[in-house]
Amino acid sequence: MTGSLQVKNGMFYMVINTYEGKKRKLRWLSTGLSEQGNKRKAQQMLRETLAEMEKHPQITEDKVNAYNSRFSDYIRHWLSVIEKKVDDITFQGYDILAQTHVLPYFDTLGVKLKDVTVDVLQAYVDEKYTHGRKDGRGGLSARTIRLHNNVIHQTLEEAVKDGLIHRNPCKSITLPKTKRHEYHIYTSEDLQMLFEALAGDPLLPLIRVTAYFGLRRSELLGLKWDSIDFRRKLITIRRTVTKVTKTVEKDKTKNASSYRSFPLNPDMEALFQEVKAEQEKNRRLFGREYHESDYVFTWPDGHLYRPDYITRRFSKLLKNHDFSHIRFHDLRHSCASLLLSDGCYLKDVQEWLGHADIKMTANIYGHLDIARKRDIAEKMSEKLSAPQKCAC
Repeated sequence: MTGSLQVKNGMFYMVINTYEGKKRKLRWLSTGLSEQGNKRKAQQMLRETLAEMEKHPQITEDKVNAYNSRFSDYIRHWLSVIEKKVDDITFQGYDILAQTHVLPYFDTLGVKLKDVTVDVLQAYVDEKYTHGRKDGRGGLSARTIRLHNNVIHQTLEEAVKDGLIHRNPCKSITLPKTKRHEYHIYTSEDLQMLFEALAGDPLLPLIRVTAYFGLRRSELLGLKWDSIDFRRKLITIRRTVTKVTKTVEKDKTKNASSYRSFPLNPDMEALFQEVKAEQEKNRRLFGREYHESDYVFTWPDGHLYRPDYITRRFSKLLKNHDFSHIRFHDLRHSCASLLLSDGCYLKDVQEWLGHADIKMTANIYGHLDIARKRDIAEKMSEKLSAPQKCAC
């Protein structure tokens, strides 16, 4: 395959000789380089393009352009592709990471897709891990870096699938090691004191339900009245309400294991009956202004709570009542801790919390399984206790 460089409107173009049968056809491809001072770069681009087209004679003009495009532009292409394949909340996560960190970095760098190497990607990871915070207070966590890596990795996998590159250089970079997170939890006494301090607060029923069932925030807000079976004394987790940049209501749980049911004990049944009665009262008070949604936990006018409001309000309540700070999600961890301290097995905790894999439960809560370890220690003590000295 042959080709040459031509100048048009002050820009270098590659003119490639292609054939359809015996008929020659000239294909003009932009280099994106101005004529002034870029001849060597344009010549190198021509050689690389011809070599690529020799290897892949079926390659289209669009693919050649993509190969020679900026890496940041190809990330945008990947986002447009993935948006049609994943749910809204997953795409919001990808998009906000790309728009906030990945795209600005590679837009400034200006590196082309064909020039993305392990060194280029490693430099990105090292920079973000050291100086990645937008407030200038140091680097991003190892977990966050892995989320960035996921965006880059999937983008390059798309390029491999498209036949633009032969291997994914992202597979060879070194990611920072994640540190074990120290969860802050409340004991049963702490929770009882909290419940007493928040008596009469609209958020108390949500806090009690979260701590009792160990629900994720998304599962709590996703509860509808058809999930509460007062006749069979059963509550079923089947929906979620989540938010990254906008609130998304989904008629499904995080995973198959998250779809689970709990027995409705008298305390929880009474709580839900009170919430239902309060909701009926508000429905009459607001009349036509009441927003019908069938969700269990709502504002007095029926509108659904925003997930981020719950988090902020919970933190403020703790501060106002002089309680040690924990995250709203730590109520879920507190629930797991209480189950383990009462002698429940990790398998029981896995099913109660709706983890997909018991390895996840063990990784997060294995060190809290004190009651179980105490039993083991006592058994070992019985078997290996020092023999009694003879008093002869």
